[in-house]
Amino acid sequence: MRKSYIGILTIIFILLFTGQAMAATHVVSPGESLWLIAQEYGTTVEVLAEMNNLADINYIEAGQNLTVPDVHIVAPGETLWKISQKYGVTVQALATANKITNVNYIEAGAKLIIPKATSSAPAPVSRSGNRTVSQAELELLARLVHAEAGGEPYLGQVAVAATVLNRVGSPLYPNSITAVIYQVTNGYYQYSPVLDGRINLPATESAYKAALEAINGADPTNGATGFYNPSKTTNQWVRSQPVATVIGNHVFFY
Repeated sequence: MRKSYIGILTIIFILLFTGQAMAATHVVSPGESLWLIAQEYGTTVEVLAEMNNLADINYIEAGQNLTVPDVHIVAPGETLWKISQKYGVTVQALATANKITNVNYIEAGAKLIIPKATSSAPAPVSRSGNRTVSQAELELLARLVHAEAGGEPYLGQVAVAATVLNRVGSPLYPNSITAVIYQVTNGYYQYSPVLDGRINLPATESAYKAALEAINGADPTNGATGFYNPSKTTNQWVRSQPVATVIGNHVFFY
């Protein structure tokens, strides 16, 4: 009965804190060692000893409460990127700490160990010192980059992101990333991933980095406002535009 009661409380606790981090407490079971507990929580004996002021790492008692690293319960719709931004850690650090091999797939309800933030955490999102981009728009831009240029070289991914920002800065287009990406002109979507739903697929870390680089000023296209793959389009309008540069399979135009 006592085990069932504890189990019910644990489920309620997880439900209440879905999408949140919690400073976890581990109750030592008979026969457990600090090393085994460290392995369970993806940390080290030294970290556990420091967190719990343990003078002797070889001595812990059954029933003893130990503070262990923060745990995040994944909420529906969350991505590893969103979680990394929330805690100031990198996607790779989260993946390594939790032995995740596919950074684009995490299950709602999964418990993630949050590693200690490092200096390599994602930088603030800004461009040219005078434009601030929200996390939601960064997320959207990265998804577009992934959908349009996931198989392109990294420079080509930066270039795709830059063309969106160049449209934002042009009087010929809407003045926000969201409005540019979702723009429909004369019944035509400007970006095919919006039409076919690929815009909703999670972005890779490479796409996020490319989007951030463009937001912070990088533009391999020298001002282009569009791009196309010659092998995939017969649109005569885009083909007639002045060419800015060619990167990978994409022609970038003004």
